[in-house]
Amino acid sequence: MATTSAIPASRLHGVEGRPSYVTVGTIVWLSSELMFFATLFAAYFTVRSVVPDLWEQETQAVNFPFAFTNTLILVLSSVTCQLGVNAAARGDVQRLRMWFIISFVMGAIFIGGQAFEYAELLHHGLTLQSSVYGSLFYLATGIHGIHVLGGLIAFLVVIGRTYAARRFTHEQAVTAIVVSYYWHFVDVVWIALFAAIYVIR
Repeated sequence: MATTSAIPASRLHGVEGRPSYVTVGTIVWLSSELMFFATLFAAYFTVRSVVPDLWEQETQAVNFPFAFTNTLILVLSSVTCQLGVNAAARGDVQRLRMWFIISFVMGAIFIGGQAFEYAELLHHGLTLQSSVYGSLFYLATGIHGIHVLGGLIAFLVVIGRTYAARRFTHEQAVTAIVVSYYWHFVDVVWIALFAAIYVIR
């Protein structure tokens, strides 16, 4: 079992006056991911402006209350993830595990909700091939779902490493911080997707 000790903030965020390579690398990578999702948003709104009648018809199939509840679960998982990072900064490995396990469960519930929504939409005839709206809907939400699955795997890696190691190290704390950056990014992207698909319509 890993022992606990507070990790100085200077070690978590790099040497004073010099940026952390891990932090910079993560931000650069997430910036490239942001450009990818920006392309999806551009395609979505471009096609929507060309065939507004199709959008008015197809968006009737989406379930706003269900999607809002699912979104709330994902957003709250970002809060629990940050609480885990705060625990990691204090060297509190027990609370890090607890908050990351809760975040994992909430993320898994979100994915389950997405799968349920897909099943409902398929039942109503909205498929990848049924229309350009269906193609863009499944492409945008599906790619985001893959990113969420990646985050769930990252949570398991962090949790597993805390059990495997004899003591909680600086490297494990940095890994937890990087995972939190990724998870917050995934949540922010979903909020934008939710607004575009379920609110603006």
